[in-house]
Amino acid sequence: MTDTPMISIDAVSKFYGIYQALDEVSLDIAAGEFFSLLGPSGCGKTTLLRSIAGFETPTSGDIRIDGQSTLGIPPNRRPTNMVFQSYAIFPHLNVEQNVAYGLKRLRLDAVEEKRRVGAALEQVRLGALGHRQAHELSGGQRQRVALARALVMRPKVLLLDEPLSALDKKLREEMQVELRSLQKAVGITFILVTHDQYEALALSDRIAVMFGGRIAQVATPKEMYQRPLTRKVADFLGGMNFLSARITGENDGKLSAETARFGDIVLDRPRGFRPREGQVTIGIRPERLRLLWDGDQAPHQMVGRVENRAYFGEVTHLMIGVDGLEQPLSMVETNDYGADDLPLGAEIRLAYDPEAFVLLAED
Repeated sequence: MTDTPMISIDAVSKFYGIYQALDEVSLDIAAGEFFSLLGPSGCGKTTLLRSIAGFETPTSGDIRIDGQSTLGIPPNRRPTNMVFQSYAIFPHLNVEQNVAYGLKRLRLDAVEEKRRVGAALEQVRLGALGHRQAHELSGGQRQRVALARALVMRPKVLLLDEPLSALDKKLREEMQVELRSLQKAVGITFILVTHDQYEALALSDRIAVMFGGRIAQVATPKEMYQRPLTRKVADFLGGMNFLSARITGENDGKLSAETARFGDIVLDRPRGFRPREGQVTIGIRPERLRLLWDGDQAPHQMVGRVENRAYFGEVTHLMIGVDGLEQPLSMVETNDYGADDLPLGAEIRLAYDPEAFVLLAED
């Protein structure tokens, strides 16, 4: 990955009649980057992807690919290729014929076409299945054929419109690993549209979270998860406990705040953040709380009671009621010591790290 933008999106808006699907979106995506557009249905992520591909025309703004404006450039003349959610495999063609379909317009000689098709199939580990019919393929194999058909055209940018959504959970997780490995191997820019936050976290170099046609935050997966800028981003990207706090002071870019049960804490102040009348919302991830068993000690702890629990195999999700808090605290505990056997109503002690709190802007 380099710092040179492969995609530059400049103040792009898109209207369908009076409905605005994209609202002044600006974004740079680097060459060789695995970038994800993440958000709920209707947020504009697919419209943005289709605008890059040329299947949608922005109402205003410009999209540049490798420094060249795409205004007026049709999809088949852009250095992009797209893998659709449905894969769009031709049922009457075998694997090799499906992969070779796009090459026909290049009028390559038979030897070069066969070489390129073979190389693309090897990239996606389907080299031995070239003569298999489309209807004989599994879901994962069909997804690989769609990838090979896109890669054989040697695009500068590969666009992926929720390509794993039709797969079952186990196969989806396997294909996520393969997709990331493939991107590293070919070295081109991948742009993925997904509504699955865990998929975006696992695959991406950076993520843009979108709501209502706008980008709410762009960051690396770790930064996005640990330091979301707004309550809406924090809530969408995994679980979060939200609490009210009162600002009591500021020093050297840090805010001091008073909370109902967690005492006085110090928070990083994001650039441009302005608290409203001294009241702010703070958050702490469920996994940053932990149970204290007999004999365990921690500098910061409190007492609560188990109000609900859900067993997830290796972990148990607990809802802990704490006097003085309006909502129970959500926490995640591994089952090494018996969190899954805690009875409802049991009194427990929980520990927390004051540095794990994050200051959140209201949307």
